[in-house]
Amino acid sequence: MTRSTRLFDIIQILRSADGPVTAQRLGEELEVTKRTIYRDVVALQAMRVPIDGEAGVGYMLRAGYDLPPLMFNAEELEALYVGMALLHRTGDPGLERAARRAAEKIATALPGGAPHVPLRVSGWNRVPRDGADAEQLRGYIRDAVELQITYLDLKGTQTTRAIKPLALTYHIEVVLLAAWCGLRQDFRSFRIDRISDFVPTGELFPQEAGVLHKAWTETLEQEDWVLYNASKPLE
Repeated sequence: MTRSTRLFDIIQILRSADGPVTAQRLGEELEVTKRTIYRDVVALQAMRVPIDGEAGVGYMLRAGYDLPPLMFNAEELEALYVGMALLHRTGDPGLERAARRAAEKIATALPGGAPHVPLRVSGWNRVPRDGADAEQLRGYIRDAVELQITYLDLKGTQTTRAIKPLALTYHIEVVLLAAWCGLRQDFRSFRIDRISDFVPTGELFPQEAGVLHKAWTETLEQEDWVLYNASKPLE
């Protein structure tokens, strides 16, 4: 790692920290000694980067300081490239198109540039594109649009219900739609390959969306994560 990269990484770590970060922690994360961190912080302060704190106490970056976006080192760019390539397994055509465009941009910044990036991602075990269109569902989630869905549950029972869609969860073999279910009056996860039809009800819930998503997220933190189960029993 070059010194310039390390200086940038120190700023990024301090930006994302909730409190003071010790030189010991910075050194462990960047694989250098505390003495090196002390020198780097002094160098950053000399460049007028607003870092407060001192050796033995910890360092903090004052609010309001920002850096130009997309300043990644080679390893971070490779991680982004592989991450974008993995999205083609999701069976979500909209994400796949966006990922291809993003990967092409990232590849031009990698050593060697496109098309000579020495990284490949297998297309094995791709999620099938059956059932509801994930791209449309993502749009309804963004716009907080209530939906009426026709759903075939795991017992083979078909139901029609109104739901407030909150999030998509991409598993290896299936995509789940997390939602507030009007029928169950609770959070439920629906396999999108079992949704045979879905139409907007005409109702929007933008004021509720943030509260519902926060409550759903909290249930994830309280319960063990099981495949095909997001917060409440899978329908």
